[in-house]
Amino acid sequence: MAQILVLTNALAPSTEVLPALGLLPHSVRVLPAEASVLVDEPTSDAVLVDGRRELAAARSLCRLLRTTGLSQPLLLVVTEGGMAAVAADWGADDILLDTCGPAELDARLRLAAGRVRRPAEDPEGGTPNEIRAGDVVIDEAAYSARVRGRQLDLTYKEFELLKHLAQHPGRVFTRAQLLQEVWGYDYFGGTRTVDVHVRRLRAKLGAEHENAIGTVRNVGYRFVSSGRGLDDDLAIEDEIAEDLDGDLPAAPRPEADLDAPAAPGAELPRTGFPRR
Repeated sequence: MAQILVLTNALAPSTEVLPALGLLPHSVRVLPAEASVLVDEPTSDAVLVDGRRELAAARSLCRLLRTTGLSQPLLLVVTEGGMAAVAADWGADDILLDTCGPAELDARLRLAAGRVRRPAEDPEGGTPNEIRAGDVVIDEAAYSARVRGRQLDLTYKEFELLKHLAQHPGRVFTRAQLLQEVWGYDYFGGTRTVDVHVRRLRAKLGAEHENAIGTVRNVGYRFVSSGRGLDDDLAIEDEIAEDLDGDLPAAPRPEADLDAPAAPGAELPRTGFPRR
């Protein structure tokens, strides 16, 4: 028998949120749809979020729960119409139709719990969901990031930007590339958005680690591992800037104006004709 926690704002028993729950022997507890209720809540085997009526609020709650480091399977209960809106970046492990039967519900709970408990350590002692770049550790599953063990309080886009840069350490991305990769092709804002988010990220990384996001002049941004010094980073930026300057065509040399009067004391240009 599993311990199921249902988060909903509906003033009704859990069987109204998901009728199949009443046909299974699981222990069910219903609490308000707020992340704060998990602080004093005993450990549960699975968390169900009610997204039948307030889909946008359910999405925000799922993302927020992931940032808190939720270790239990997170399932989202939706109507058939709401299925079209659910995306992977919501942070839910699975979705449930509110009309699903008890056999399907029990199977999905078992599969979700198995995925969470499955041994996931790699030979280096990390997990497949973790991205390690220098002192920065990013947990994709929990939507969280740490620097030397200190948790970073990041917004969703700040997290996605940091994750994208850390996944490609040393690679330089232009602002336009970052807009496409992080904000999506349907974003119509200017590249200034990238600069603002980078500045906020550096502030949250702290003075000791703000150089983890390096600026390459005239190009964009890149992630700098902690093993590289700031002087090395600046030297590479100068080298790239020089390469860019070398690709520019040389400016034409101005030709002398033979008809213009010469300034007093100035040497007259050579014309190739003998002097008389």
